[in-house]
Amino acid sequence: MSISEVVTALDLVDTGSYPLTEPGGAAWREIVDRTRAELREVGCSVVKGFIRTELQSILRAECAALAPHAYATVERVNAYNIALDTPLPDHHPGRIIMERGNAFVTRDRIPATAIIQQLYTSPVFQRFVADCFGLPELHELADPLSGLTLNVIAPGRAHPWHFDTNEFTVSMLIQEADGGGRFEYCPNIRSATSENFGDVRAVLAGGSDLVRRLDLRPGDLQLFRGRYSLHRVSTVEGTIARHSAIFAYSEGPGVIGSPARTRQLFGRVLPEHLAEAVRGDKLLD
Repeated sequence: MSISEVVTALDLVDTGSYPLTEPGGAAWREIVDRTRAELREVGCSVVKGFIRTELQSILRAECAALAPHAYATVERVNAYNIALDTPLPDHHPGRIIMERGNAFVTRDRIPATAIIQQLYTSPVFQRFVADCFGLPELHELADPLSGLTLNVIAPGRAHPWHFDTNEFTVSMLIQEADGGGRFEYCPNIRSATSENFGDVRAVLAGGSDLVRRLDLRPGDLQLFRGRYSLHRVSTVEGTIARHSAIFAYSEGPGVIGSPARTRQLFGRVLPEHLAEAVRGDKLLD
């Protein structure tokens, strides 16, 4: 019998502080109102200590067992994860090349009984997240690989500046690195109708005051508008890899990543990626 068959996802949540089973109650509304305000103001909100401190070791052990299934490759990328030989104007930020060394365990490699899989698919959790984003409902990504992933960043590696495919991202730090591995982001640096290439280039060049930094702890839940906010995880230092679960949702159904980006991140594509994908906007990536 696996750990997750004994302890379910909601068992690990600090429901005393975050009463997910009491939607619309006073405590629920207080958390949701605060989260919505932070998302409006800075495009990101952190629900501190979402997972009970005394039970975090269970989640950490389960994800450590999944980590060897990550697709790991070090490659040169740009912030839009498009081909490096894409014809672009001279000063386009897509011409700035970075090294990506993080690895992903894809959703189809994560058992249905895994705690992070249970949490991702939980109607109670989805309702809470949707309310925090001010939406009547959210949809799991139709993408069979990227809807839920475990992001593994080994010592000496980083997840460089990028935008997300999905508009609404929820992540949870599971294992903290010895040093480095800090989440940095530029809230709402672009919109669904404007790429704002000038500011993006300034950030990539290291000369912008738009960058914010978060000090996350294991068990913290982070809600983030990653489609419009440029973000990265800095180089991990020490001997311990950084692990985080990424729960990806969309406002409408059917959202699937592009074949090019899917192959780049996960080393493979499935038939769903080769069909005409649903995208929520016409941004570069």
